Amino acid sequence: MNDPSAGTIVAWIVIALIAIFVIVSLVKAVRIVPQAVSLIVERLGRYSRTLDAGFHLLVPYVDRVRAGVDLREQVVSFPPQPVITSDNLVVSIDTVIYFQVTDPKAAVYEIANYITAIEQLTVTTLRNVIGSMDLEQTLTSRDQINGQLRGVLDEATGKWGIRVNRVELKSIDPPASVQGSMEQQMRAERDRRATILTAEGVKQSQILTAEGEKQSNILRAEGQAQSAILRAEGEARAILQVFDAIHEGDADPKLLAYQYLQMLPQIANGTASKLWVVPTEFTAALGSIAKGFGGEGGPAGPGGGDEGGPEGRAPRPRVDRSALGEQALTDPAEALAEARRQAEAATADATSSGTRSGLPFDPAAERGQHPGGGTLPPASTGQRGAEPRPLGGATPPPAPPTGPGTGGPAGEQGPDAPQQ
Repeated sequence: MNDPSAGTIVAWIVIALIAIFVIVSLVKAVRIVPQAVSLIVERLGRYSRTLDAGFHLLVPYVDRVRAGVDLREQVVSFPPQPVITSDNLVVSIDTVIYFQVTDPKAAVYEIANYITAIEQLTVTTLRNVIGSMDLEQTLTSRDQINGQLRGVLDEATGKWGIRVNRVELKSIDPPASVQGSMEQQMRAERDRRATILTAEGVKQSQILTAEGEKQSNILRAEGQAQSAILRAEGEARAILQVFDAIHEGDADPKLLAYQYLQMLPQIANGTASKLWVVPTEFTAALGSIAKGFGGEGGPAGPGGGDEGGPEGRAPRPRVDRSALGEQALTDPAEALAEARRQAEAATADATSSGTRSGLPFDPAAERGQHPGGGTLPPASTGQRGAEPRPLGGATPPPAPPTGPGTGGPAGEQGPDAPQQ
């Protein structure tokens, strides 16, 4: 009984071993490769083939998977490396490498550890590139450094079945003392720019102020010129009217004597009232006053002549107003309207000149300095009255003599009148 049972146990053990062997063999023979992964298969220690994504069968105990390679792009960040620049400054540079395996067989058999190889190659290449640059070039030439690193790494890793896509400098840290100096330099540069901008602003402000003052002076001068013209025209018109009134009124010596009497208080009311100068014509005017208020039968001279009375005085010629000519005076309303139009034009010119700060002033804006387009208006014909002239082409009557024995304005006395 014992023998059959022992044989049965042995049989079951053998069957179990065979089942285990079959299961292990099946597990070793079947391979399912995921996407973006490649498997390197060796047969009896030699490279057999590369398994891509999918289902594959291997020869158990003959084929062996050497390694699995990730075909996706990988990113590796290396720790900061100290690098010396050409001006003997030590900077710490942190790099990032983007690479991808293109040939799994070369990546497995051509290099033992391509990650370590890429890191060391990056450090040595970085030191060669930075060693030919100073600190300022290192800080401002990131693209140039990245391009040189990528070119060197791509050429070296090509035989390893690796393609370097990008190389980036994550940080460049100069020494702390150098950073303080750089901050001071940047602050000084900012201050210089601020000073320049302030000076430019002051310059533009002064230019605009000068332009405004120039336009203001032009407008003020133009207004004064228009005011002077209007004042002169008003005085000329007043002179014409007074001149016309005197000729039409035919003033006699009595009226002139009365005017002398009215002016006496003003003459005596001066600051230098201690000395009173009496005009030489005043004695003749007093004689005329006495003659006028004495009437026709007033006292006469020794000759009894009364030729200076109203009946003995020859009538003065009538003034012909047409001989004065037309008054070529501008209407004050029209002159004021013209001055306002010119002021508005000059104001608009000043505004447009202010917006063009720094540009030369337009000479056309100076036309306001010459009223009336650069020429003064013609002199009024009425101003001829300032100087008595013969009217109507007739010669003026001769002035009566003022000597003794005449009936002139000096007293209108007879030949026997007493001497003053």
